[in-house]
Amino acid sequence: MESEEPLPPGWRDPIEGFVFHIRHERGLSEPTVAAYAADLRQLGAFCDAFGISSPDQVSPQVLRRFLGALGRDGYARSSLGRKAAAVRGFFAYLLRRGALSEDPAAFLGTPKAGRALPRVLRLDQVLALLNAPDQDTPTGQRDRALLELLYGSGARVAEAVRLDVSDVELGGATLRLHGKGDKDRIVPLGEHARAALRTWLERGRPQLLPGRNSGPIEPALFLGGRGGRLGSRQARTVVEHHAVRAGLGHVTPHTLRHSYATHLLEGGADLRSVQELLGHAALSTTQTYTHLSNEHLRSSYDQAHPRA
Repeated sequence: MESEEPLPPGWRDPIEGFVFHIRHERGLSEPTVAAYAADLRQLGAFCDAFGISSPDQVSPQVLRRFLGALGRDGYARSSLGRKAAAVRGFFAYLLRRGALSEDPAAFLGTPKAGRALPRVLRLDQVLALLNAPDQDTPTGQRDRALLELLYGSGARVAEAVRLDVSDVELGGATLRLHGKGDKDRIVPLGEHARAALRTWLERGRPQLLPGRNSGPIEPALFLGGRGGRLGSRQARTVVEHHAVRAGLGHVTPHTLRHSYATHLLEGGADLRSVQELLGHAALSTTQTYTHLSNEHLRSSYDQAHPRA
């Protein structure tokens, strides 16, 4: 919605006055001045096309239609936010100068900034990551168990490193996670996660435990190299390290949580169940994953269908 047509004086003169004001009286930077001037010329052209020849004829509905049209034209929300700011500043200036009796932009909202959808791994990428650790070493067995648990339970990294051995019930295939606000939840564990944890508990973990004479036995499920509880930063490093080894680029523990939720929804799980598994207080938080699921399905379709 761009226009090179000259504006009528009813728009041109007020815009020039506002531009002079923000450049010389308010001292805004030249890039900001230029952007605001272009935004207001765009508004003037939009209004003039509908027979609105001056700012004093503008209503709040017209301004909302203006921003709506820009949104449909594909403008980014950050650009829409700047244009809304320019419009509010312009009409507030005219009101102070006595050119208007009311400010039509007084309640004009700023479009909320869009939030990029988090990354979700494909199943083959998840498998590559899970298979990256060396299973012949204690730390490799720990890393495989940690990765399997993060993807198999949807645990936050802080929840995973807070786990004690007593929180894992391999026979019952469950895990007790200590979530935000000290709220516990029980989540199921799949057979692959159980197998990796069993290998870690029986073979790897005993080799990283400190000697018996060095104090109380460490209760933590996941241990660091010195035998103490693995920290969140160390756990993130484990995930990032093996992701690079698997050729996946930057992957975080939360990427595995996103992938867990998205794959559940794609497999037919209902939203309420996923909310409980993730420990979300509000369903609206979980609904993000419906968008992820749709995006992921679309991506899979585009890559796999011969006529996509």
